[in-house]
Amino acid sequence: MASDDEIPRNWSWALPLAILGALFLFLFWFWSHPTPVALALAGFALFCIFGLLLLGLSYNGTKSKLYGWKPITTRMPAIAKAGGHVHFRTKMFWTISVLLMYFLLTNVFLYGVDQASVIDLFASYRAILAGAQGSLMHLGIGPIVTGSIIMQLFTGAKIINLDLTDDEDKGTYQGAQKVMVIAMIFVEAIPQVFGYLTPSSSIVSSFGAASPGNGLLLAQIVIIAQLVFGSYLVFLMDEVVSKWGIGSGISLFIAAGVSQQIIQGTLNWVPASPGPVTATNPPAGTIPKTIYFFTHTNAAGLAGGGWEQILLHQPNPVIALIGTAAIFFLVAWTESTRIELPLSHAEARGARGRYPLRLIYASNIPVILMAALLANVSMFTILLWTNPTLSHFPLLGHKWWLGSYPANAAAASSLGISQTTPMGGVAYYLSTVNGLESWLLPILNPQLYGTFLVGHQWWQDLAHVAIYFSVMVGGSILFAKFWIQTTNMGPEAVARQIEASGMQIPGFRREPRVLRRVLARYIPVITVISGAAVGALAAGADLIGTVGNASGTGVLLTVGIIINLYEAMGREQLMEMNPLLRRFLGGE
Repeated sequence: MASDDEIPRNWSWALPLAILGALFLFLFWFWSHPTPVALALAGFALFCIFGLLLLGLSYNGTKSKLYGWKPITTRMPAIAKAGGHVHFRTKMFWTISVLLMYFLLTNVFLYGVDQASVIDLFASYRAILAGAQGSLMHLGIGPIVTGSIIMQLFTGAKIINLDLTDDEDKGTYQGAQKVMVIAMIFVEAIPQVFGYLTPSSSIVSSFGAASPGNGLLLAQIVIIAQLVFGSYLVFLMDEVVSKWGIGSGISLFIAAGVSQQIIQGTLNWVPASPGPVTATNPPAGTIPKTIYFFTHTNAAGLAGGGWEQILLHQPNPVIALIGTAAIFFLVAWTESTRIELPLSHAEARGARGRYPLRLIYASNIPVILMAALLANVSMFTILLWTNPTLSHFPLLGHKWWLGSYPANAAAASSLGISQTTPMGGVAYYLSTVNGLESWLLPILNPQLYGTFLVGHQWWQDLAHVAIYFSVMVGGSILFAKFWIQTTNMGPEAVARQIEASGMQIPGFRREPRVLRRVLARYIPVITVISGAAVGALAAGADLIGTVGNASGTGVLLTVGIIINLYEAMGREQLMEMNPLLRRFLGGE
């Protein structure tokens, strides 16, 4: 690996970038007249941004511009990879320890935040992002997944010229992805603090006494620092599980959060709203709610609306529990469906095997990326509509076609929705559908269930369902293709893997080009089917509804994650018992 001095550079970019940075800083001062502390912070942020640009643009070598970031990527804190085989018990210890630490951090609330006034910008996607509102895990895995989306889009569009089969290029890609994750932590943390994670009056007063005029700003900086710390901790915990545990940390956190929501949505006997348990404020869990209506309502009451309360109305109707169970079985079936290509060893006669191509070939990653993308669309449209600064952003600020939201908590409450529920624009048509009650009943009977339309016409609600379903399926297909390209699962990479293992397809020459042509008949088609299947399953579950508001994507991911974790544990135990098998599978 080349040292910093050996990296070829052209420093002619330094002066234009310095002038541009100074111009941005002057415009910021002229536009908002900040305090000296705020101006210094803005200057530091611009220095970091333009410093990264300079390191990339100044690289004058023959490879990707991302090689210019090596002075940073090689010095970033990281979890060391195990030098050899990690025993199964050690992997289980680290996996369980990280999971317990995750649950602990979800209960550590942000210091200095007025919890009563917290507005959760990720309310609809909380299960998927594996976070907890107002805690150190407030951002969850959002920055990690968003950084991954950006890198995959750039790689798939060939904006980033890297060969991910080459170890050096792959290391550069992973290092650049870390930088992108840290950048996204700040991008998602800073806007949330200004208006949505409000500092408490006590901490503002204490900082104001120490630095007059800067109390609010310093309190916001403290909250941002906690969000950054918590998010980077999630990133490191994911690395611990990936290198020292079993599976993926991100997947583990998603499964843990969704499982918690499903259990709560099924068994919670506490009412959804404060106050005593009544027919209009029943227990929140599906089973306690059903038992309550059967024991406190007579036959006439059940016929007069009780059955609808039990079967269809939120919170956690029976149809949502049935839909959740159906998704569990459907995902388990699709995960086990596969095409198996016969293989034989080129030298050892009689040695045969099979290469499985699963129906869910691209796993559940595409739907994670798609859900995270929609979560970011939701967050930024809320910011552009309500944030005092961003709402004046040219062309995009406070535009109804991009996304409109309730003016305040009172207006949202009168409509029976939250402040983060979109009322119109692109954000509305891309927002998650929440069960049959929110779309099917109003379409079938607008007079009786028109309140669930929240001011829309029935055809707008139908268009919302169609667009959301189409975007989830189409986006999942697109991300499935990108994922296959960036993880060496394409026909060419798989052909090289099969040849390296000494195997071949019976009846064909043992040559990568021949293997590639055979695999090219299957892998691209299965990739499209895989992306479409996971997108349709996730969106379909949202249309039916899920218990605990776990979302269809969350349920889909959890089932797939649990199955993959079970299979990974089985492989680890096999490798533990058979050192030769461990060496063959790359376990050491």
